[in-house]
Amino acid sequence: MSNKQPELKRGLESRHIALMSLGAAIGVGLFLGSAGAIKIAGPAVLLTYAMGGLVIFFVMRALGEIAVEIPVAGSFSRYAQQFLGPLAGFITGWNYWFLWIVTCMAEITAVGIYMTLWFPDSPKWAWALAALVAMTLVNLIAAKVFGEFEFWFAFIKVFAIIAMIVIGLAVILFGIGNGGVATGFSNLWSHGGFMPNGFSGVIGALPIVMFAYLGVEMIGVTAGEANNPKKTLPKAINTVLWRVLIFYIGALTVILSIYPWSDMDGQSSPFVMMFDQVGIRYAAGIINFVVLTAALSSCNSGIFSTGRMLFNLAGQKQAPKIFHNVGKTGVPTVAILFSAIVLLIGVVLNYFVDEKVFIYLTSVSTFGAIWTWLIILFAQIKFRKTLTGDQVNKLSFKNIFYPLGSYFAIAFLFMVVVLMYFNVDTRIALIVGPIWIALLIFFYFVVYKKQKNQGDSF
Repeated sequence: MSNKQPELKRGLESRHIALMSLGAAIGVGLFLGSAGAIKIAGPAVLLTYAMGGLVIFFVMRALGEIAVEIPVAGSFSRYAQQFLGPLAGFITGWNYWFLWIVTCMAEITAVGIYMTLWFPDSPKWAWALAALVAMTLVNLIAAKVFGEFEFWFAFIKVFAIIAMIVIGLAVILFGIGNGGVATGFSNLWSHGGFMPNGFSGVIGALPIVMFAYLGVEMIGVTAGEANNPKKTLPKAINTVLWRVLIFYIGALTVILSIYPWSDMDGQSSPFVMMFDQVGIRYAAGIINFVVLTAALSSCNSGIFSTGRMLFNLAGQKQAPKIFHNVGKTGVPTVAILFSAIVLLIGVVLNYFVDEKVFIYLTSVSTFGAIWTWLIILFAQIKFRKTLTGDQVNKLSFKNIFYPLGSYFAIAFLFMVVVLMYFNVDTRIALIVGPIWIALLIFFYFVVYKKQKNQGDSF
């Protein structure tokens, strides 16, 4: 009888990883969520996105150093297990699984809402169900098929932002679409100044801005199925900073130059408002299509991530061993199907349970994002301390900002946790998040450890 462990098939090519890394940081948080951040910080929200992007870059460099040396599907959950202990691995894996379950619940529900813009008389649940079934099938076929869908989802988002930047610059510099009158960049400082709410506004917008970056760490999860992780992962991670500069700061600079920040209501998409401003017809429909793509992309990525986390947890004997099975197409079939079933329950509940329940669940994902990034940083620090001088010199993708970058990022993320208390929309996360972590700790010691000590299978 063979003792060979099940392995996932490496079907993700370089172009898949590159576009996935590009699209991971571009989602609904930018297209819609940026409105709330702009209302708090004004044009200085550009500084907020720059600070957040720099810290995420530090996080990704830390993740990349380990992922290139140890390219496994469980990524930071496995690294937490190996370098910080079984409890940290258990919490991180199950926390990340639940984080994406909750995020996917929101995204497939959002698909139903977006589709009713074009089909107002259709039932939302039908579109949500269709999205869930479609993305589950995509994930079941093969990792390469998942990568192909993510490639095109990311392409649409990237193309939309580049088109918006080009059109916006034409208005700003040449007055095209504005009667030949160039708007210039004066709106960035003409309505109360560049920093109308002071530096406190810049800092206050951080809780909203940081969670727009949720998903970039998924590149580490793809390591177990990348054809050439030593080549593709460093390339994808090194582009994080310039992606932030172009797609977040560049896009918002154009929008805020054309549309005065003080005229924004904090609810409507800044992208829709800018397209309307330059007289592009069907602006709402165009952005609705892009946001729909972003929602499907998030759902697709979420099912991918949850399947791999369950697969990894089962491999560490921290989840039922049935989740460690690999189907004929080289994907964790049972783990993916289980996640999809849980998501189906979420869709049904969304139409029968008070929506505040889902606000609480979403706050867990918010807290979970901070937890994940901190674990990555702590694991990298511990990983580096296990190496000798010669081993450090031989690292394929050394974290060039170690140790200052890692410690700075940790301090910054703790500051964001404190700031969450002062934002009404994120304060609940400081209650629900720790309760969720406490429940996982309880389950670890009362159920998992007890079974392990008795020699039983999880």
